[in-house]
Amino acid sequence: MNVGAHWVPGSKILLYFLGSEGGSEVLAQVLFLFRSFLVLVRFVGVMAILAWNVRGLGNKDTNRALRKSIQKFQPDIIFLSETKQKKGFLEKVKTKMKMAHSFYVEPCRITGGLACGIPRGLALWWSNDTQITVLRSGKHFIDAEISIKGESEWFGSFIYGPPYKEEKREFWEMMTQMRDASEECWLVIGDTNVVASQEEKLGGIPFNLNDARVYFDFIDGKGLIELPISSGSFTWLNQRSEEEAILEKLDRALCSVEWSVRFPKAVGLLDVAIGSAHAPVIIYPYGLSKKYKRDFKFESKWLLEEECKSTV
Repeated sequence: MNVGAHWVPGSKILLYFLGSEGGSEVLAQVLFLFRSFLVLVRFVGVMAILAWNVRGLGNKDTNRALRKSIQKFQPDIIFLSETKQKKGFLEKVKTKMKMAHSFYVEPCRITGGLACGIPRGLALWWSNDTQITVLRSGKHFIDAEISIKGESEWFGSFIYGPPYKEEKREFWEMMTQMRDASEECWLVIGDTNVVASQEEKLGGIPFNLNDARVYFDFIDGKGLIELPISSGSFTWLNQRSEEEAILEKLDRALCSVEWSVRFPKAVGLLDVAIGSAHAPVIIYPYGLSKKYKRDFKFESKWLLEEECKSTV
């Protein structure tokens, strides 16, 4: 019996549907209706930051999902990791997404992994209402000074943490030396590629504290706070069958005490993971307006009801 695994971060669970006659068609229709509903929900805030490991921006489904996320969350800043594309292609996509400005860390080879020292490309886009000065960049990060509509500046580090153990220590030690978080207004956002506790992992090899120790040294040494993100416990799925499925929380936002004091109403959300194994992370520094609608929650147990197929 085949098992199809579909993951919706808003439900905090995997949606498993045991294959039966017509079962896959029912599930496909249910998920289509669910995703169509999400497009209609618009999250309203003064400013939004979207960070997403797209795992390749050449995919039509990924481009479509990005466009829908932009329509829904209206981000002023967009950070994309693992773009796997050169600047020329990304500029065309940026224009279609109606973003005004950009900065890139390009992959020097679309295939071949880490052969040339740059993983798979980073992109930072921002609107005309946002002023960004890139201070430094590298194969795993873009560090910038940010001002929204002329307000006082703060620092933002947009990261794609190394997935390989031998590079993790070098990366987090570099981040530790970047600035003094005790005195500066600083936000760190992106794919950390770090699981910080057993609660952030479901399936696969159990959590190992040693794997995250250098990451803890970074956040403890800088006194950073992790911003809570609603609508999901995990941000990544290996997209395999039920028995082999692994879910992890890899994508997150960290901030200094100074940043949290300046933005006490900051809200974090997850969008639905479509076109990538990662879910987009959205941060509203100024919070959401009263027009905010709670995200739709799809319960996997609905698929077990006899009425599900007839209703769809």
